[in-house]
Amino acid sequence: MDFLTLLEESFSLEQQPVRGDIVTGVVLSIDHMGMLVDLGMKRDGVVPRSDIERLGSDVTYKLGDEIMVMIVRPEDDDGNMIVSVSQARQSEDWIKAEQMMTDESLWEGEVADANRGGLIVPFGNLRGFVPASHVTDLPRGLNDEERKDFLMNMIGSPISVKVIEVNRRRRRLVLSQREAQREIRDASKDALLENLQEGEVRRGRVSGLRDFGAFVDLGGADGLIHISELAWHRVRHPRELLSVGQEIEVYVLRLDQEGRRIGLSLKRLQPNPWTQVDELYHVGQMVEGVISRVTQFGAFVSLDPGIEALLHASQISDPTPEDPTQLLHEGQTITARIISIEPHRQRLGLSIRDIDNDLDQPAAEIDADAEIDASVIPADTVQSEMIEPDAEEDPIAE
Repeated sequence: MDFLTLLEESFSLEQQPVRGDIVTGVVLSIDHMGMLVDLGMKRDGVVPRSDIERLGSDVTYKLGDEIMVMIVRPEDDDGNMIVSVSQARQSEDWIKAEQMMTDESLWEGEVADANRGGLIVPFGNLRGFVPASHVTDLPRGLNDEERKDFLMNMIGSPISVKVIEVNRRRRRLVLSQREAQREIRDASKDALLENLQEGEVRRGRVSGLRDFGAFVDLGGADGLIHISELAWHRVRHPRELLSVGQEIEVYVLRLDQEGRRIGLSLKRLQPNPWTQVDELYHVGQMVEGVISRVTQFGAFVSLDPGIEALLHASQISDPTPEDPTQLLHEGQTITARIISIEPHRQRLGLSIRDIDNDLDQPAAEIDADAEIDASVIPADTVQSEMIEPDAEEDPIAE
């Protein structure tokens, strides 16, 4: 065998297609059996009708179209080269999915199906799966049937997702709506922080209630109203004043650009009752109030219009009770005498030592001009904290 013959055979072997190759061809013919595609090789490629139908009725071909196909069988029993347009498209989609996972970009799709485990979202010619744990608005505590019904109701709805797993060998494409929403909200928060100014008033919707305060959606990002900023009077829990979904106006108290946190206030939009205290009260005046909290050092008493006064333990009885909680309780109405007023420090001192409030303790004389040592009165004003909701926790739950 001469060198020229060997060289020709070598080129021929290099051009032999193998399973999985993706090549470009031109449609030669279309009939009820499928398509014939010119691949520029010794044999044309045959695309079975069933393979074309996998693409759906919205995909059509005509003679002369240039298309991508994947080699499925280089040669079948009849000597035909079997190729697939659907698998070629899927290969492109796998590559695209891998790239989107690397870039952390979002895919906009539509829910095509659902089961108890999650949602099915088409990704080009692939079927992506969104696990139920990655569906953002799925309520907690649902049983299997309730969860399935909720997910089935999402069929046909548009959805933004993020690619979080690609496994071609197992044909596994996992998507996440939760991750996509987090990224969308992060982008919205960045934009909001750029436009917000401390001291301005914004309208928002209460998105979550916690023991420490209320979260308010300002339009794509949440700010926190710390419980100390809900009202001038003491609030035990935000639910006393707010409910999830309620629309309110809030004061932008503090912006933390580095920590990407927004501190809000409700009470800054309300008149400060301490500015009126000199007009409403004076030392020696008898007042009626409701005990809002009892501690080891005394009790806090709510007075109109939203002023919280201190009844120190030394002003409850003589001798000073070791445990004020044994004599007083929250919600109890008492009559007291004002013994000190400090508007600039937002403090007002009370005494009941010489007043009969049915405390089962002996009454004693009291000096109406006596003042409480400020050193024994802890500051009751809590600086507003700006707390970010847990990324994995649903902020709507109360």
